[in-house]
Amino acid sequence: MQTLPVSSWSLGWRSLWRDWRSGELRLLLLAVLLAVAALTAVAFFADRLQGGLRRDARALIGGDAVVQSDNPAPPAFAAQAQSLGLNVVQTLSFPTMGRARDEDGGAARLVALKAVAPGYPLRGELRVAEGPDAPESVTRDIPAPGTVWADAALLSALDLKIGQPLLLGEARLTLARVIVSESDRGAGFMNFAPRVMIHRDDLPATGLIQPASRVSYRLAVAGPEPAVQQYVRWSEAQIKASGVRGLRLEALEGGRPEMQQTLARAEKFLNLVALLTALLSAVAVAIAARGFAQRHLDDCAMLRVLGLSQGRMARAYAVEFVTVGLVASLLGVLAGYALHHVFVWLLAGLVESSLPAASGWPALLGLGMGLTLMVAFGLPPVLQLAQVPPLRVIRRDVGQLRPATLAVLGLGVAGFAVLLLAASRDLRLGGIAVGGFAAAVAVFAVVSWAAVRLLRRSVNEATAPRALVLATRQLSARPAYAVVQISSLAAGLLALVLLVLLRTDLISSWRNATPPDAPNRFVINIQPEQGDPFRQALADASIAKYDWYPMIRGRLVSVNGQPVRPEDYASDRAQRLVEREFNLSNTAEKPPHNTVVQGRWTAEEAGGLSVEEGLAKELGLKLGDRLGFDMAGIPVEGRITSLRKVDWGSMRVNFFVIFPVAHLPDVPTTYISAFRVPETDRRFDNALVRQFPNITNVDMGQTISQVQRVLGQVIHAVEFLFGFALAAGLVVLLATIGATRGEREREFAVLRAVGAGSKLLRDVQRIELAGVGVLAGVLASVVAVGVGWALATYAFDFNWQPAPWVPLAGGLAGGTLALLAGWWGLRGVLRTPVVETLRKAAV
Repeated sequence: MQTLPVSSWSLGWRSLWRDWRSGELRLLLLAVLLAVAALTAVAFFADRLQGGLRRDARALIGGDAVVQSDNPAPPAFAAQAQSLGLNVVQTLSFPTMGRARDEDGGAARLVALKAVAPGYPLRGELRVAEGPDAPESVTRDIPAPGTVWADAALLSALDLKIGQPLLLGEARLTLARVIVSESDRGAGFMNFAPRVMIHRDDLPATGLIQPASRVSYRLAVAGPEPAVQQYVRWSEAQIKASGVRGLRLEALEGGRPEMQQTLARAEKFLNLVALLTALLSAVAVAIAARGFAQRHLDDCAMLRVLGLSQGRMARAYAVEFVTVGLVASLLGVLAGYALHHVFVWLLAGLVESSLPAASGWPALLGLGMGLTLMVAFGLPPVLQLAQVPPLRVIRRDVGQLRPATLAVLGLGVAGFAVLLLAASRDLRLGGIAVGGFAAAVAVFAVVSWAAVRLLRRSVNEATAPRALVLATRQLSARPAYAVVQISSLAAGLLALVLLVLLRTDLISSWRNATPPDAPNRFVINIQPEQGDPFRQALADASIAKYDWYPMIRGRLVSVNGQPVRPEDYASDRAQRLVEREFNLSNTAEKPPHNTVVQGRWTAEEAGGLSVEEGLAKELGLKLGDRLGFDMAGIPVEGRITSLRKVDWGSMRVNFFVIFPVAHLPDVPTTYISAFRVPETDRRFDNALVRQFPNITNVDMGQTISQVQRVLGQVIHAVEFLFGFALAAGLVVLLATIGATRGEREREFAVLRAVGAGSKLLRDVQRIELAGVGVLAGVLASVVAVGVGWALATYAFDFNWQPAPWVPLAGGLAGGTLALLAGWWGLRGVLRTPVVETLRKAAV
């Protein structure tokens, strides 16, 4: 047989041009573009962020290496650095109250105080200004003794100006400069408060540091790289060998993990949504490609009759689809690069705008993802066109598309999954996303198959409306298509329902988790001799309901007589818990907002301990275990006699460990109090700080507002990316509806030929689409509620009761979207002449 004198390249380009003009490839291109744009937008953002961290790592920690501790580091650490020729600077920081003089208004505000020594900062830069509106400049100076530098926000809050005094504890210091930025500030909880910076020699005069005060000490070193590496090795060995707890080393490789916690969580959320978009796009590509192949069966049969070989036809379609994949991937990479700037803008304040340029890795990832999507999910059904027998020209029942072989499908899915895991940069997150999506689709398929079988039995053809009977017959006549349709629609609608739940119920539940009458002031660092006057001050202000507990700093040093070491625990959280100092307490009466879940609370039980159940689970503790604590050098031991459930979202004073006795002698103690005051009553706060200048009064209203502002930024970034997931879901919707267009045309042509009217057929189409959409919407809503519950329980840690109307609303939304997609994708089906349709279907 003579073959057609045309090359695979030429035929592929001609087919590409023809199919593009006819609109055959638009859904495929859009699906790939969405997936690549979503993934590369997150990848470009993460790549630039990591590049900025690598560039600024030394500035972020304030030196080449830093020894951080909750007590002053042993003198040997500074001596060793000096012996190696390294520069050394020691700083310390803690939260406290800053206030104006009475004649200046007497306002008070929580501040993050940092005491620095000459030479600070060793790395990075400190930018200051002579006033709030003055030009900024880089300085190598530090505050002179008797002066203080502060953020402009503090001057505004206290209505102070440069040259006026600021009261810190018992000291009166003169405001000299405005702090614009400090590279090693960090992003910890207390660093949301305005910064004040003083000379270290002024710290004793403030009287703020008491035996039980929580202070962060930092010893920074800088110098030649070999000497730094030698110091790092010495410090690591010293910390490990000496057994001194609370010491940890920060170096260039480690950075400051607490600074990146919020951004790391935001990046995980963004990755999760990007993965969802890619998975939905894979479904859309597979469905659209199969519909493309179904519509080209007859054309390929004719080409076979004209002598085109199978190999040349396969190569032509490979050229067409790989070209479409490459173009869509390039457009997606460009869109992703442009859109990642939106993340930088939405996360302003959390991310520096002066990030370094991105590397080529995100672009390569996007190209690989787009081509893999097209090759793994789009090409297999299309390559079957090369195997269409010429006999199909006269016999339409031969040469139908076959399901993809397990080998082809498995290879494509495996390659796609590997790329998704690489894109997520988190094996657990990627595994959960891919596995969870696969499980959801499997559930959708099983339930939809059972629903289709039940549908035929439940409709009484003798009494049911004719349109309903015909719609039921159409669905049950092709159950495989119905299952694919419902499952695909449900997967697409899952993104929509999840977005609604995340944006409304879950976020509102998190924000409303705090009881309306919860305390909005937490006061710490109250000395024992101030206890009676402080409580009298609360009584004078008509504050009768408040928490009042002793607070003792202690470190867990032994369990059942065995020393506790961080390396003995597998989880990062457990290691951090045993490394840090706990806030412990003692009280004979069980806190009313705590519930004993195991054991028994016995008042005045000597040697007893009540432990929070979450801590016990994390550290593997149980009733009867003996715990040893180091409280400022005083060893104290006790036996666990009860486990308590603590609601950390109640905004009440809570402790990990409580001694059930009224008095715990011989240990340094301060007191903590929590109470509620009207949000507009600033005079009470100011008067309290004037009377007790050493206390730290934390206004939780301001703190929560700041945290919610950060949360809002992350939510807006996630919502922005959710738009891609929704678009991918709509593409799945259109591809699913469009895949049955040919079948519907033939079925409706036969019905019209035997006398069915246009109104009846429109009703049949609407009933079928609405039924499929409602079922898909209900399935998607049920799964989304389960995912939402898991997020609320395990990610956000609050109780969430889903609204009972969610499945109903999901079903209505699914039916409405399916009808709209059907109207758009099938609007020409009923207008196609019967003769034309039957001629195409003729044997």
